[in-house]
Amino acid sequence: MNVISYWYSDKLVIKMTGAKPIARESHRELWNIVENLSITAGLPMPKVYFVDDQAPNAFATGRNPEHAVVAVTTGILKLLDRNELEGVIAHELSHVGNRDMLVSTVAVVLVGFVAILADIFIRMTFWGGVHGRDRGGALVALLGIVVAILAPLAAKLIHLAISRKREFLADASGALLTRYPEGLASALQKIGSAGRPMMRANHATAHLFLSDPFATKRGFADRVNVLFATHPPIEERIRALRGI
Repeated sequence: MNVISYWYSDKLVIKMTGAKPIARESHRELWNIVENLSITAGLPMPKVYFVDDQAPNAFATGRNPEHAVVAVTTGILKLLDRNELEGVIAHELSHVGNRDMLVSTVAVVLVGFVAILADIFIRMTFWGGVHGRDRGGALVALLGIVVAILAPLAAKLIHLAISRKREFLADASGALLTRYPEGLASALQKIGSAGRPMMRANHATAHLFLSDPFATKRGFADRVNVLFATHPPIEERIRALRGI
């Protein structure tokens, strides 16, 4: 499943998000921005798509630069000016150039391995014939169960941490590409203020987007939710960009 997901990642994500291809004639400014930044980054021109959704967001996918896709929502096209849109596109192209799909796929595969091994260990513990009178064996079995339960959780947290670090890296790479960090910083500020979740938000594709597609105002719960978030807080990303 991981191999298929990686190999056909662009087609699967397009289907899941309901994205539609963009023609140069209908979205000339967006097309020119993607084309110019691709040339600057030394990348092949990716396929350009849009998602009919008023929530401002964008994503990139594809197993390599030759099969890359960049997509934006109709909401982000209405909300941002040209400099801000350039910052967003530069961020997404940086994901392509940094091979973040490959990194993410490897992380997912490793998390899956840990989960499978934990499941095997639990089954071996239950069906391995540990007797109640064997206190040492029972203690080892108990510790094994605890480790088997916590290991997948720890692996998932590491995967999410990798996703958040790659977002910071794409922000920095995008700022380097445009030579104008304020463009992306201003875009993120507007997107954060909108705080509008996407209609087809999906946990399987959440890590691909520019910002959390489930974005809502959660107040105190943010302190807990940040551990399981696929993106760092927008405020931290803006501070990092304006500190460049």
